Amino acid sequence: MSARRQPVSRRDRPAKPALTREWIIETAVRVMRAEGLSRVTMRRLATELDTGPASLYVYVANTAELHAAILEEMLGEVDLTPAAASGDWREQVDAVLGSYSRVLDENPGLARSALVARPSGPNYLNLLEALLALLGEGGVPDAQAAWGVDILLLMATASVVEHGAHEEEPGSGQEWDSLAAALEEASPASTPRVAALGAQLLSGAPPQRRAWAIRVLLDGMQHTPTP
Repeated sequence: MSARRQPVSRRDRPAKPALTREWIIETAVRVMRAEGLSRVTMRRLATELDTGPASLYVYVANTAELHAAILEEMLGEVDLTPAAASGDWREQVDAVLGSYSRVLDENPGLARSALVARPSGPNYLNLLEALLALLGEGGVPDAQAAWGVDILLLMATASVVEHGAHEEEPGSGQEWDSLAAALEEASPASTPRVAALGAQLLSGAPPQRRAWAIRVLLDGMQHTPTP
């Protein structure tokens, strides 16, 4: 007969490391990588950290702030000086935004959060600095660059969200096929422009469309003063 297990006194248990904001964010990133951002909640983190949810609010005000902190952490992986890009400033902007898009795309749910999150740490500031420097190199006036960088990041983020939604949601392939069929069958009488351009409306791979959209935005920034 095995010996009866004796209860362990709290005094004999190893002390838990002190909670810190850095440890909370590190744990949140680990959970996100393994299970997706939707699983990163205060209750889930409290379980991981062996504490109560109320303890986390001392360091992070709410889930929105937590997701912004996760985004800030992940922005450290964006390549701000991509070696593959040529000396043309437009191509360098495209390369930086491409790296930004890949970071979002590789972490489920992060792009949706990035649409509304407001990170304010050094990684986000470094991303802004890199893009503003490239816009300045291209001769974009400062005021237009300051507004334009927000549009560039918004476009790149929304593109990842749209692409991810098509992959994640059941039936999205059927919806795409239905749209393609509707464009192909569009009436030249009632919608002549749609009928004429139906195939072109859906043409181009996502990277091609993103590169073209960036060129459109950059050209517009140079010639459109802020009010």
